[in-house]
Amino acid sequence: MISRVAFIGLGVMGYPMAGHLARAGLEVTVYNRTGAKAEAWVKEYGGRHAATPALAAEGADAVFLCVGNDQDLHQVTLGEDGAVSTLDTGAVLVDHTTASATMARTLDDACREQGAHFIDAPVSGGQQGAENGQLSVMCGGEEAVFERVAPVLDHYGKSVVLMGPAGSGQLTKMANQICVGAAIQGVAEAIAFAQDAGLDAEKAMQVIGAGAGSSWQLLNRHQTMIADEYDHGFAVDWMRKDLMICLAEANRTGTPLPVTAQINEFYKDIQAMGGGRWDTSSLLRRLRRRD
Repeated sequence: MISRVAFIGLGVMGYPMAGHLARAGLEVTVYNRTGAKAEAWVKEYGGRHAATPALAAEGADAVFLCVGNDQDLHQVTLGEDGAVSTLDTGAVLVDHTTASATMARTLDDACREQGAHFIDAPVSGGQQGAENGQLSVMCGGEEAVFERVAPVLDHYGKSVVLMGPAGSGQLTKMANQICVGAAIQGVAEAIAFAQDAGLDAEKAMQVIGAGAGSSWQLLNRHQTMIADEYDHGFAVDWMRKDLMICLAEANRTGTPLPVTAQINEFYKDIQAMGGGRWDTSSLLRRLRRRD
């Protein structure tokens, strides 16, 4: 029974995810690199905050992580005052960071040496999904360990699925990002085409959204794309990080990803336009730029 947990990383995803655990009645200790964010979380949800990841993990049945990248992940788990060093025997480290499969396997090995367990569990659904408890959680690890943590993940996951051994969750998230990038570019091109052809783009997207051309990106982002608003959702900088992980893994496996490679370059263009913090749907703004 998991009742005492730690949550490390209170960004736009981690903050509400940790909040769901507190609201579910779990005893939650949080850690965030910026202490003021942790203090604000405790003021809103209760629980307590710790000064280091190691202190947050002490005595926890499960430790959840949601940080930026492999380097950040290594720092809060295996670096000085990292969480792995204080994991209790039998505790579970659950990583929600979108990171490499190699890092997932490294953490799995480190947890085993500590007598603990590991689940890589990247998520999809963005900030809105995190706030509404409607995330898709893709997990890698041992089935018995997954069964222990799945009821906790259900507090913010609408879909919680074990994909295979450690690293499988990250590999699934990579496939997810491949789909997302292609879908957004498709919506961007469809809007641009509709507008240039003299159609009512909003009406066109509504019609397409009711048929085979529909997607989550079309249904949830076409209106803000048409309005040229990109100050919400998943940032371009994060997407490029994810796509670089995809491309590195594809290079390792020998899998050609021509469309993904091209979209990665499109997002690189957006960064050069100063749009690193724009939402990923800003592919339309890139398409509409006038050099």
